[in-house]
Amino acid sequence: MTLEAIKRDIRSRWGLTLLYVRALSKWLLLATAAGVSCGLVGTAFHVAVEFVTELRGEFPWLLYGLPLAGLAIVGLYKLLGTEGQGTNDIFDQVHKGGSVSLLLAPAIFLGTVLTHLCGGSAGREGAALQMGGSLGYRAGRLFGFDERDLRIATTTGMAAFFTALFGTPLAAAVFSIAVVSVDSFYHAAFFPALIGALEAYGISRALGVAPTAFAVAAPEPAAGLLVRAGILAALCGLLSVVFCGTIRLAEHQLHKRIPNPWLRAFAGGCAVILLTWLCGSTDYNGAGMEVIAAAVEQGTVRPEAFLLKILFTAVTLGAGFKGGEVVPSFFVGAAFGCAMGPVLGLPAGFAAALGLASVFCGATNCPLASIALAIELFGSGGLLYYALACCVSYVLSGYGGLYSSQTILHSKLKGRYINVHTNDQAVESTAAAQEPAPVK
Repeated sequence: MTLEAIKRDIRSRWGLTLLYVRALSKWLLLATAAGVSCGLVGTAFHVAVEFVTELRGEFPWLLYGLPLAGLAIVGLYKLLGTEGQGTNDIFDQVHKGGSVSLLLAPAIFLGTVLTHLCGGSAGREGAALQMGGSLGYRAGRLFGFDERDLRIATTTGMAAFFTALFGTPLAAAVFSIAVVSVDSFYHAAFFPALIGALEAYGISRALGVAPTAFAVAAPEPAAGLLVRAGILAALCGLLSVVFCGTIRLAEHQLHKRIPNPWLRAFAGGCAVILLTWLCGSTDYNGAGMEVIAAAVEQGTVRPEAFLLKILFTAVTLGAGFKGGEVVPSFFVGAAFGCAMGPVLGLPAGFAAALGLASVFCGATNCPLASIALAIELFGSGGLLYYALACCVSYVLSGYGGLYSSQTILHSKLKGRYINVHTNDQAVESTAAAQEPAPVK
């Protein structure tokens, strides 16, 4: 090799090294900005939701303020110009680019806090995805990222905020990347998403937020138990279809029959109050984390609890209250698994853990994220069971899901590229026949 060739090779290698250093620095900068901002805001949000939940337990009469809270939420969204915006808009930004309103963050923050204060049945991850996506997007804009990198910034913010709430950094990073486009794991986003999630996790822990975790005793893998776990997972996959379908149906019917958003929110609040009276229990108001913990750690739950939670959540979200569907899916899966496990010969608590992971997987179409979530919530002792349960649930949950802007790139039934949106009824019927029409 000549001296000139050696010089060219050195320059080429040096240029490549600088390229990687610049990319690494860029993603570290983004991850730090998103991790710190989402860690701080996420911790504040977690503390606020926990505070109003305790307040509602101390003053049960706050439930009667739910109709007024609904009116306040409608007014807040109109005032901030974010009416009609939600998690699907964050997904659309990742898919297509475009802007995300910064005002969406305070809107979903206050709307979710009001919902939990007065006993609406909702979770917290809707706020996590929306606020995290908004903050991540703004961080990317601040650093002058182009349209493609802004999508990664949005994903990074989602992962960081999700972690600040649940304390599951690996699951949050995988979920935030996988949930937007099923079968398309954008590996370039994994580094900033995981680093941002870890930073948010460290901040939330330093500020006193304990990660969500449960004590679960997993049995040793055995053929008979694996078969029973697979049967439970199949039932949970079908249950996830019922869960998502009921929420969509309630939203459609309430919007159709009560088109006025003020009246719809007020009527929905009154309906939740009436349902609480009829049930004689407040277990189905709020997120229901106490019921989830009882099902997983103690193996105790009312047999009908999963059905009532579906009903409460569908009315609450369909009426326009804010929060999310993931924690209610945790409740539904844990309650169903706890009730059904002993029938199948599985320990009730362990079956509740399997049910939680399976329904979450079926509702979000994210098997790898669901496995990671199960490990971080319940420990790695039941890894094979969780993996089997999530695989079975994913296949049997069809092409529906919680998020209509989510895309599924490949058929679940055969090796075919389809690239469809979740909840597209025409494609669902075609895919069910194992002949989904390819998108050209």
